[in-house]
Amino acid sequence: MEENKGEFGTGYKTLQQCDKRKGGFRASMFLYVLVALENMGFVANMSSMVLYFLLVMHFDLAGSANTLTNLMGSIYLLSVFGGFISDTYLTRFNTCLIFGTIEVLALGMFTIQAHIHELQPEACSNSPCVKGSKALMFYSSLCLLALGAGAMRGAIPALGGDQFDQKDEKGKKSLSTFFNWLLLSTTLGSTIGVTVIVWISMNKGWDLGFLIITLATFVGFVVLAIGKPYFHIETPGDSPIIRVIQVIVIAFRNRRLSLPDNHDELYDTTEEVTLDEDKIQHTNQFRSLDKAAILRPDSSTGPWKVCTKTQVEEVKILTRMLPIFASTILVNTCLAQLQTFSVQQGNIMDLHLGSFKIPPASIPVIPLLFMAILIPFYELIFVPLARKITNHPSGITQLQRVGVGLFLAAVSMGIAAIIEVKRRHQAIKDPTNPISLFWLSFQYAIFGIADMFSLIGLLEFYYKEASSGMRSLSTSFTYLSMSIGYFLSSIFVDIINSITKRVTKSKQGWLQGQDLNKSNLNLFYWFLAILSFLNFLNYLYWSSWYKYKTDTPEFELKEKALNGSTPFLKVGSTQAAATAAVSKQNGVSPARA
Repeated sequence: MEENKGEFGTGYKTLQQCDKRKGGFRASMFLYVLVALENMGFVANMSSMVLYFLLVMHFDLAGSANTLTNLMGSIYLLSVFGGFISDTYLTRFNTCLIFGTIEVLALGMFTIQAHIHELQPEACSNSPCVKGSKALMFYSSLCLLALGAGAMRGAIPALGGDQFDQKDEKGKKSLSTFFNWLLLSTTLGSTIGVTVIVWISMNKGWDLGFLIITLATFVGFVVLAIGKPYFHIETPGDSPIIRVIQVIVIAFRNRRLSLPDNHDELYDTTEEVTLDEDKIQHTNQFRSLDKAAILRPDSSTGPWKVCTKTQVEEVKILTRMLPIFASTILVNTCLAQLQTFSVQQGNIMDLHLGSFKIPPASIPVIPLLFMAILIPFYELIFVPLARKITNHPSGITQLQRVGVGLFLAAVSMGIAAIIEVKRRHQAIKDPTNPISLFWLSFQYAIFGIADMFSLIGLLEFYYKEASSGMRSLSTSFTYLSMSIGYFLSSIFVDIINSITKRVTKSKQGWLQGQDLNKSNLNLFYWFLAILSFLNFLNYLYWSSWYKYKTDTPEFELKEKALNGSTPFLKVGSTQAAATAAVSKQNGVSPARA
């Protein structure tokens, strides 16, 4: 099976060049099974690990919360590494399997440490209590878990998206459907994790909980390996980071040259444009980058000599994405609070549903249940209706979907602040009669809906806007914003504690100590609510400013292919344009040059 090769590197095999029996929802089914089984353990850990750190590893309140948020931040940060590796060196499929093996190994280490009491620290008055060889094993397992779970996440969305052809309307609709069902699979697996797995961990032993998570994750990756014959697997190409650097370097080198009046005079490949290659139409934003596509008259073509217009447009797309990316960081800082402080809130509330005692770490099942109902409704009812109104393959644009999520996240934090006031008031008034755990369901439910809109909106946005050679790296930006959001959570906690400890009469930080009833968590939630609303207003500006990528129209390529011609620009004409640009810069008319 041949690959498309251009003068700037190896291209990608396309769906039209592959076996028709590969790809589509047949291949996606294996991914759905993997993400359901893997997230069954992953989300269970996110929900309950703060209690594992607090009760078993004997961290204090802030230490256990920060350890979890730092772990989650590292996992999502390393998804960028996985995206880069899968785009450049490994296939996306192999990236999932290799780093999935590392994740299983890390979970096995957690199981061993949770099972053998001698590997656990004794309680102490000075947190952290874990020292020596126990600390070595503990932090090694954290690092391996971050590497394995993070890197494989950088490849999964793009691997699934690769199974659908973006050159026709059916493929575009299928891509949107794929991401919605991917979230549903994640939700169903997570629901089992935060109920069954968390209950087992809290009542039967942390070691048994970790063991089930390890086995489930292992089975998930075995299922993925079995499905390999059904996957359309793209061959890694040139490094997307190198391509970006080339544009920046050459544009800087040509900074004194004048741009031609007609962008068609900029350099483009002289090779044929097939129906399957990405040809991105020129945009007028960031015109200074276009100078990378000026071929000097005294220069030859080559990767570090001149860039194609499409390569320049790829960098423009990444540049336009940056404000969108920055605007989505704070929503993940809010998410971190629901996985740390809200769980700690639930731990001192009334945990009973009748005679059954609910593990506080299982409270995230409420937004998951909402999402399990709303995702099919969104896909099967809302999207078809919206398509008839907007004629958009996804019903609404990806950035509109993300905007809804950001607004609801701000609302969720405001409600969390109100509920915390009620909880603390009752706890101080009558400690023997705390309010029900289900009061937390309001903030969790609204944030669950917010997550449904923002997460998948971002994944689809980054996948569609990126070129085929950097889709793993691009979709990993979703997880990178999560990473920064989690790290920002830890920073906020430390800064808020440091400042409030100095300005309050009690000299007690808002989030200090192990007693939430003596803390001011409600004020921290209000701080995040106000910040989130301001961030939403900022996002509205940048999303309206953003220009979506426009590919060369498919009908135009088909017509030219059928007529036996292909669109390209000869090097000679580009050199003439460059000569004119140099002459103009030197004060010589183009005619004289």
